[in-house]
Amino acid sequence: MLMGLLAIASGIVTLRTGWIPPMARRHATRPQLHGLGALATGACPLIQGLFYFRILPSASWEIRFFGGNALSLTGLLLIAASQLLSPRRIPDRTDPSGV
Repeated sequence: MLMGLLAIASGIVTLRTGWIPPMARRHATRPQLHGLGALATGACPLIQGLFYFRILPSASWEIRFFGGNALSLTGLLLIAASQLLSPRRIPDRTDPSGV
């Protein structure tokens, strides 16, 4: 659960400020996707821990298994997309000839 909380905190910081942890900073070109991926990846172990310690009402094992796997895979795909997609191009608004 602690690793899930750390990943969620990292995702929130990335979404709010655009800061990415140093180990992924060189590779990530889209911080928003990286932050969403960190949130989804961190939510999976946190929710599984809440089920394990019976803080949340227990669901069937199929829902926990497939839901956790879907959340992890979604997070990993978002992080991969943040590293593989090219950076967004922001139009230059200081150019007066582009009126």
